[in-house]
Amino acid sequence: MSADTDLRLRALITAFESLTPDTVAVLAALYAADATFRDPFNDVRGRAAVARIFSHMFEQVGSPRFEVHSAMSEGDAAWLDWTMHFTMRGQALQIVGATRLRFDDAGCVVEHRDYWDAAQELYEKLPVIGGAMRWLRRRLAVPGL
Repeated sequence: MSADTDLRLRALITAFESLTPDTVAVLAALYAADATFRDPFNDVRGRAAVARIFSHMFEQVGSPRFEVHSAMSEGDAAWLDWTMHFTMRGQALQIVGATRLRFDDAGCVVEHRDYWDAAQELYEKLPVIGGAMRWLRRRLAVPGL
């Protein structure tokens, strides 16, 4: 990873950890115009679409905040290990996940892929389907472990 890309990775982490509705454009500026973003709910292309995902997050959950625990990079790729803290219906929740990033020669993000378990991190915590999801996980788990 070039020194410029390393600086951009640090800038990206800072932008994630200080993200507010007013700073989504600052984060989006670190992405290439044709960047791709994928997570358990979205699969989009383009800087504007990436910005919309983060803006939408602020519309759907209360007080979202990212905490990046570690970052690793090699060549044009990097991994982030993070926790997203937020509230939903007054309940404090968190999602633990990881992000794989790929950078172009200018140090802009061209691929952003989030990995997190939507069933365990979100669905099991919802009132209507949570019980069924927890039952299914117990049913499929190896007994006695």
